Amino acid sequence: MSKGLFKTDLEKGCVLVIGGAKSGKSRIALDMCKGLEKKKIFLATAQALDEEMKERIERHRKGRGGDWITIEEPLRVAETIRELDRPNTVILLDCLTLWMSNLFMKYGDSLQSVEESIKGLIEQLINIKGIIILVNNEVGMGIVPENETARKYRDTAGSLNQRIAALACKVVVVIAGMPVLLKDE
Repeated sequence: MSKGLFKTDLEKGCVLVIGGAKSGKSRIALDMCKGLEKKKIFLATAQALDEEMKERIERHRKGRGGDWITIEEPLRVAETIRELDRPNTVILLDCLTLWMSNLFMKYGDSLQSVEESIKGLIEQLINIKGIIILVNNEVGMGIVPENETARKYRDTAGSLNQRIAALACKVVVVIAGMPVLLKDE
């Protein structure tokens, strides 16, 4: 299904995979990595704070197979990418939406602190040595949230998607499990 989304000569760069919740983003991102002769690192931002999330994380881990190294990091995403990024490596970060949620939980309404974290990520992505695939929800296609914090979150997520899409060499949107290539440079 996602064959051809990666050029065989892609040695480095940033790929953004966006879509709605349960659209198939993670599966498509994993499929994009098949056949890459690179060290595979799954950078997970989810936290197992309840039983449902623990089960979901375990199900995803089993579904990836044994050729992935899993690193769980809910907050220090830019720093972790900097530590892991190598020319022979593909990092699949799943997902930015949860990372932003973690930042909002830590910093509350302090958009300056959230923005500093985002700026660090953007700077790291500009200087990527290997391949990084970023999975993120498109949260701005629904109704306008009724509370201010949720609106700030939605607006920040939309801005993050735009900033990453601008620097990415590929942008894929997933709708109903079907990938649509929006950008391919």
